[in-house]
Amino acid sequence: MSPSPAQLKSYHHPGRRSNTAATCNPITCCCSCIFNCIINLICQIIITVAIIITITVLIFCFIFHPNVPKFYVDDVTLTQFTLSPNNTLFYNLKINMTFRNPNRRLGIYYEQIEVNGLYHGQRFLISEIEGFYLGNKEENNVSLVVDGEQLVVNGGVKSKYESEKNDDDVYEIELKLRLKMRFKVLWVETPKFKPRFDCELKVPLSRVSNARFERTKCGIDWYKRIW
Repeated sequence: MSPSPAQLKSYHHPGRRSNTAATCNPITCCCSCIFNCIINLICQIIITVAIIITITVLIFCFIFHPNVPKFYVDDVTLTQFTLSPNNTLFYNLKINMTFRNPNRRLGIYYEQIEVNGLYHGQRFLISEIEGFYLGNKEENNVSLVVDGEQLVVNGGVKSKYESEKNDDDVYEIELKLRLKMRFKVLWVETPKFKPRFDCELKVPLSRVSNARFERTKCGIDWYKRIW
């Protein structure tokens, strides 16, 4: 015999809510949806911009074939290079350099050229060269005369100086160039970038050494950030 409706007990508890109802706050769901939409939109914009930049660079390289600017130290005339007993380096030198644009379709603006001279890690000179423009396949010969004195604080320099002085007065000097430059494509100019060139030179003391200076090609320093 089945129970009558009156005998049935209701187990409904009005105070309890299901998990679905508890987590289904309209405001929370709406905010989460908006946040996800914004994140997705930002990611799509970043990816789109990256693709456009990549395609633009590839097209630019395919059409114009950009080459790294060339830089040479043609000659260095060293008339004084003396380290005094109190570790002061007196120097006088003339540097002849050649800047060359190897590109056929690109011009180069050299806006700033900073020249640094180092002797076994000790910087002893800093100078600047006035900027200029190089057209397609053009080159420019630049001369720089520098003299002065610099206190040497690196203790190992003195022993290397004495060794090189006794070895036919040929000194190992490193020339570092810091450039600010930009390319010109037709009437459009690229953003500025800052390459650095390193030149490892062996410079004989004039009228004393029997050695001759050899023309040196300088290489770009890829380990330094150029943008």
